[in-house]
Amino acid sequence: MPRPRPGHRPRTGGTVIPARHPRTHTPSTAEAAAWAEALVRHQLLHAAVLTPGGQWLVQHRTESPVHVLDGPTAMVALAAEIQHRIRTTRNRTR
Repeated sequence: MPRPRPGHRPRTGGTVIPARHPRTHTPSTAEAAAWAEALVRHQLLHAAVLTPGGQWLVQHRTESPVHVLDGPTAMVALAAEIQHRIRTTRNRTR
């Protein structure tokens, strides 16, 4: 019997979604800053500001409340969430 490939899940009758690869490192402040800059530049966030304590202040739109993210990991997770939302919305409209 052949061994299963890493990340392979046996079919259960429905659509199989491949497992996401876990990060092998904790995001740095520089990586989080790059994501924050890209999100603001592409107008996916109104503002993202790093505080001296390492938290991020994020505002989605000018009239929306400011959210506090606890460190670089949370900022990178927000970027991933926004990317996922964009991709799933784009796929539904095709």
